[in-house]
Amino acid sequence: MEYIGIDVHKRDSQVCILGESGEVVLEQRVRTQRERLGELLSKRSKARVLLEASTESEWVARCLEEMGHEVVVADPNFAPMYATRSRRVKTDKRDARTLAEACGLGAYRPAHRTSDEQRHMRAQLAVREALVRTRTRYISQVRALVRREGLRVADGEAESFVKRVEALALPGRLKAEMAPLLSLLLSAPLDDAFPPAPLQ
Repeated sequence: MEYIGIDVHKRDSQVCILGESGEVVLEQRVRTQRERLGELLSKRSKARVLLEASTESEWVARCLEEMGHEVVVADPNFAPMYATRSRRVKTDKRDARTLAEACGLGAYRPAHRTSDEQRHMRAQLAVREALVRTRTRYISQVRALVRREGLRVADGEAESFVKRVEALALPGRLKAEMAPLLSLLLSAPLDDAFPPAPLQ
């Protein structure tokens, strides 16, 4: 079995392939894209692949598993994994070779990998959090603009904020200035985008 170490980065990744006896079979830089990884690794016999946990690691791991390889996503904080790396010079090429050597030696600690359902739930929560932060910022800005005219928006739920603003006797110029913000607040209600989860 071959042992492959991949130093994964956003744009390009460094690949090192070692044979069973530890000899270097291939060292190559490749674009971090499904097609490029496929061109390099899809026709090779089943190998064990080691890469560090990172933003890109999960999709890269799944891509390689679809090609038939055994993939380990490793905890990057596990010091023994880097026992063979030179402390003087750190390069992507050296890192990929170190990962390949650690793969062959079994000197790694697997990182926790999330399921599809967990990944999608986390993505949904991250998007919702970003939308809530944005909505809060818009509402604060509108309130500040209204206060400059000596008026105040009545308290209430965020969902009814635009209606409460429209109920005020606002100068025409201020209405025009706030229109883009109010339009954005109306266009993306969070309850429609993220309906409540069913009770377990």
